[in-house]
Amino acid sequence: MRTTRLAATFGALAMVLAAAACGGDDDSSDEGGAGSVSFPAGTTMAKLNQAQKLRVGTKFDQPGFGLKGLSGKPEGFDVEIAKIVADGLGIPEDKIEYTETPSTVREQVIQQDKVDIVVATYTINDKRKQVIDFAGPYYIAGQAIMVKKDDNSITGPDSFKDGTKKVCTVTNSTPAANIEQYLANKDQQLVLFDIYQKCVDALKGGQVDAVTTDNVILTGFIATNEDQFKLAGETFTEEPYGIGLKKGDDKFRDFINDQLEESFQDGSYLEAWKSTAGKYDPNDPKIPTVDRY
Repeated sequence: MRTTRLAATFGALAMVLAAAACGGDDDSSDEGGAGSVSFPAGTTMAKLNQAQKLRVGTKFDQPGFGLKGLSGKPEGFDVEIAKIVADGLGIPEDKIEYTETPSTVREQVIQQDKVDIVVATYTINDKRKQVIDFAGPYYIAGQAIMVKKDDNSITGPDSFKDGTKKVCTVTNSTPAANIEQYLANKDQQLVLFDIYQKCVDALKGGQVDAVTTDNVILTGFIATNEDQFKLAGETFTEEPYGIGLKKGDDKFRDFINDQLEESFQDGSYLEAWKSTAGKYDPNDPKIPTVDRY
């Protein structure tokens, strides 16, 4: 799938064969080798390569990014990003184990070693970086507001300042924290659920006046609920999406960053976008700059 990596792999294989023909010694610092790649002994990359399994936390309810399809597995841009990481590890797609990971538990599943990485529209911020690490960002989103198609009373976040309208988002999310500053009465106006689909259902039923989260997530819901919803106003934040992993695993974080940067260059990143979220948003995303903090 990725010609740059394949070329590098065949080149490395040729060097190994040449060394073997000359009677070279094995490098005891490396282990792995499954999938024609190898990594330094003791690293997370080596362990995952040997196990031939990557545990990925993602969302199952977000069209375009992570939506559980007819196959029984999630599909979307986040899922494709996870596949790029797995590919670099020498792990085939069918060896990826997906765990549904709503916003409320993203840090916990990493800390409790239930997943190896979380790719779940996961905004990088300083609070989260106190307990986990991030690779990336691999995408820059922006918070927006979705309303019923015939509702012209909401034009942006300032529309909530009069205290008369309710807005829904998910618990422990960046959008929830961001929208609070625009609310006259948080207890009466802010409705929280564990997944966004429940917010969409509440908007359909008239229990809330709007749903707020990142623009690309809302665009997916608009596309899959034809003629029911629209975006109200422009985006009002910048949300860098990152890949969450165990805090302090610098080598693994560097490796994931390397895979992301390679995907930006070899075309696999844009290919992943066009086949998923790009179906709802025809504009190619701006390639972000990886933050190697």
